[in-house]
Amino acid sequence: MSDTAELVFLPLGGVGEIGMNMGLYGLGPEKDRRWLMVDCGVSFGGPDLPGIDLVFPDIKFIEAHLDRLDGIVITHAHEDHYGAILELWPRLKAPLYMTPFTAGLLKAKSHGERGVTIDIPVTVVQQGERFNVGPFNIEMVAMSHSIPEPCALAIRTSAGTILHSGDWKIDPEPGVGLPIDLKRLGEIGDEGVLAMVSDSTNALREGVSPSETEVVKSLTEIIRGAKNRVAVTTFASNVARLRGVALAAEACDREVVVVGRAMRRTLDVADELGLLKGLRPFLEEDAYGYLPRDKVLLLCTGSQGEARAALARIANDDHRTVTLNQGDMVIFSSRTIPGNEKVVGEIVNGLVVRGIEVVTDRDGLVHVSGHPRLGEMKTLYELIRPQIAVPVHGEPLHLNAHAKFARAQGVNEVVVGYNGDVIRLKAGAAKVTGDVHSGQMVKDGTMLLSPETCGVRDRLRLSFAGVVTASVVIDKAGNMVCEPDAVAIGLPDLDADGELFEDVIVDAIESAIESIPKKRRRDPELVREASRRAARAAVLERWGKKPLCHVMVAVV
Repeated sequence: MSDTAELVFLPLGGVGEIGMNMGLYGLGPEKDRRWLMVDCGVSFGGPDLPGIDLVFPDIKFIEAHLDRLDGIVITHAHEDHYGAILELWPRLKAPLYMTPFTAGLLKAKSHGERGVTIDIPVTVVQQGERFNVGPFNIEMVAMSHSIPEPCALAIRTSAGTILHSGDWKIDPEPGVGLPIDLKRLGEIGDEGVLAMVSDSTNALREGVSPSETEVVKSLTEIIRGAKNRVAVTTFASNVARLRGVALAAEACDREVVVVGRAMRRTLDVADELGLLKGLRPFLEEDAYGYLPRDKVLLLCTGSQGEARAALARIANDDHRTVTLNQGDMVIFSSRTIPGNEKVVGEIVNGLVVRGIEVVTDRDGLVHVSGHPRLGEMKTLYELIRPQIAVPVHGEPLHLNAHAKFARAQGVNEVVVGYNGDVIRLKAGAAKVTGDVHSGQMVKDGTMLLSPETCGVRDRLRLSFAGVVTASVVIDKAGNMVCEPDAVAIGLPDLDADGELFEDVIVDAIESAIESIPKKRRRDPELVREASRRAARAAVLERWGKKPLCHVMVAVV
């Protein structure tokens, strides 16, 4: 490696935000670096992106260097870490590495969504395995998280070793799969670690997260006390929780009925990999109708209030096979992701109004985070002892809390960066050295676009102030052939004086055109702009808001 070579970390997503994780590690001279991508995640559109379902990291930077992208390694199968692969891999086409469970879920998704099959070649690697990706030697270190087969990456390079934690917690009894390999993490720390790039999600919480086994015990007691039907909703990817719910149901002499395609897909993949051994069969939703009320447990999607998920349809009493009645119970074995509070609250209130008992994590230990609290973070720092710490996977508040904590653990160099920042990983000289283009791309219908080009800003304006569309017909001399026509959508029908807003708009357009000198009325662009301004001004005067206004001028 030349004297000008550097080892850098460049996040394109997931740093300064929670979700949409994508990080690049670069090795070599600035103009000729080899790149490794870690994770390829997605986020979800919120109220600020109307009509948008999925949000992706903007990959323009790495697209310009595809000849030097040696591979993509996925730490685990949560959507915010692997959910963008179906959309972005066809543009990247780099070798792709992941564990069997992640590969199984990806295959199921690629053959099942929107009726389209996408063939993506995958190299399957096991937890504990080592392999080379260009100049990077990768070791998949077993961690614990709320999904099977989560991995930290020990990335060995000629410039030093990086420990990229992925999502993790310390759980000696995770319920499914291997526990966190603390022994191996300690050995890696003994080898010497240049930098640790690590999860910040719970950097504001003291103590240690409870184990999945404790959740199973608590769920069992709650379900045992229920007299009628019980429904449990949780994240479909949390196989340990799904298994725990099944064990709790069995202990309470209940059969488990699965409702929701995402959950069924996860269970099918888990079953193929032997993660459901020893459990009674999960029943299809058609079995629901013949089971006694005190002998059934529904396992369903929709813990985040998703409108098309099973729980929302059950709560609205429009599911084709499943109903809940007064005296039944719904357990939210999940946390509400920030931003989803309103839609989850609507479902909870809808259930309560119908006399259905709702149990959340406010009422008992029905959920536990998959991310480390400060007590667990302390253990990892003691094992790894990095020279440099880089907080990731968090909003600015989390990143800065993690940075403060890392310094308290004796790490001398702590670098807080954000998406697009190029962070030099060099002992004694670690810092942000520059930035590259970063941002978002959105899935709008079937198209992948930037937020600036997809029309979402106009949709926001439409949601606040509506739209006015008008048509004007003039002859070649500039005379109006007929009265203008106008349609107002999203505006009140009448103004404060009781006049139709559409009549107000037509009168304003007519007055504006008549005020233009006759010779200049021959210019349709001038007529169009004068009419648009007049229509918007008239609405603003009567309503106090500026709608989007469009005027079409035809010359006959």
